[in-house]
Amino acid sequence: MGERPRGAARRAAASAGRGVRRIFHADGADRSGLAPLSYVTVANFACDAILAVALANTLFFSAATAESRGNVALYLLVTVAPFALIAPVIGPALDRLRSGRRLTVSLTFTLRAVLAVILGLNFDTWLLYPLALGMLVLSKTFGVVKASITPHVLPPALDLVRTNSRLTVLGHVGGSVVAGAAAGAVAWLWDSPTALWLLAAVALVAAYVSMTIPAHAEASEDDESATLWSGHGGSVGSGLRAVLTRPLGRNVLANLWAVALVRFMTGFLTLYLAFVAKAQEDTSALEQAGLLAIAGAAGGLGTFAGNAVGARLPLGRPGRIASTAAGAALATAVVAAFLGTLWVAAVLALVAAVCSALGKVALDASIQTDIPDAARSSAFGRSETALQLAWVAGGALGVLLPPDFTIGFSVIASVGALLLTQSLLTARGSTLVPGLGGNRPRFPGGPRDPGALGGHLLGRMKG
Repeated sequence: MGERPRGAARRAAASAGRGVRRIFHADGADRSGLAPLSYVTVANFACDAILAVALANTLFFSAATAESRGNVALYLLVTVAPFALIAPVIGPALDRLRSGRRLTVSLTFTLRAVLAVILGLNFDTWLLYPLALGMLVLSKTFGVVKASITPHVLPPALDLVRTNSRLTVLGHVGGSVVAGAAAGAVAWLWDSPTALWLLAAVALVAAYVSMTIPAHAEASEDDESATLWSGHGGSVGSGLRAVLTRPLGRNVLANLWAVALVRFMTGFLTLYLAFVAKAQEDTSALEQAGLLAIAGAAGGLGTFAGNAVGARLPLGRPGRIASTAAGAALATAVVAAFLGTLWVAAVLALVAAVCSALGKVALDASIQTDIPDAARSSAFGRSETALQLAWVAGGALGVLLPPDFTIGFSVIASVGALLLTQSLLTARGSTLVPGLGGNRPRFPGGPRDPGALGGHLLGRMKG
């Protein structure tokens, strides 16, 4: 009698495994090399989710629940710290890698496994925060290298926008949801530090899978670096001087301004709604938690929906996607400023999350298409830094502004209008901010044909 249930369980597991394999290998991803990159992307999301579960009762949880403004300030500092290394140091260093991208990805997971073990053994000591910061830096490093690899493993059936969305959806479902739930079960059955051993196991498997990414994911022949500031092309310097040698093209920078607008709003909503809920004196603690749950659910649903739409639809034209997303978020913020209710705030959180997801994959696609391969890592480093600073600036306003919906949403709508104006002016060759606008070519190094570049990337992949 016991053999039949065991046989049925084995068949169900085999069927589930084949289903997962079909999802990851769809649209030619197995032949192009996108499948192993998808696996390690899911593993990266899983490591982040498990770390979040393990740290749930530390600084990160107390800041997110807005227990004190001092904790929130420390939380904002922690979120910026990884990018302080990504932009000026790690990005240019990755640009100089000619044949080490797969090894770099593998090392980000190997080092996270080591840090997870050390953190698990020293969870209640002062080592907690430096080790956690180290793991965040490695996670962001993976994101930069992954974005540089993606164009080289692009299946012919997919464009960059859909590919980026597909990777994010797989990461959220397989990594954030599944691995996060598993980590929560481990933490509930044993304790939070025990979940870090699960993180170490996932990271070690991902370190091995990283080396199965095809060799054509490697690049590049020249060493260049990208910067947000306008400047003059020329010979490339060495070391940190390379940071200032090649400004981002006008199209990429216009998209960056647009997506920064949405990130500014999501950062604001993340902390502002928590303080507004705490300020409701006529509501109980349970009702306050319900207010936050509504806004949080709206944001989570919006993030998933935005990436799902980007993964399924042939959107194309990243610039149009980014500007439309920014305009939609701004319009919703204006409506919220006039109505000023919790339900409108939840709608704004939903719209902002959708727009943030769509705008980010469009921005990534424009960088992957427009930026020379040798400068792509530093371009991603700078864009990620700019977006995180926008999020932190919004979060800081959420801490400083009074807990009044009309005032709060009026302020972010005003700031958002300036950011959208800057984005539109940059796309047309003008600017509100000297040095950070459109006084530069559309593409780094002069006019280029995006179609020709796409064909070049496809040719390299097939070769």
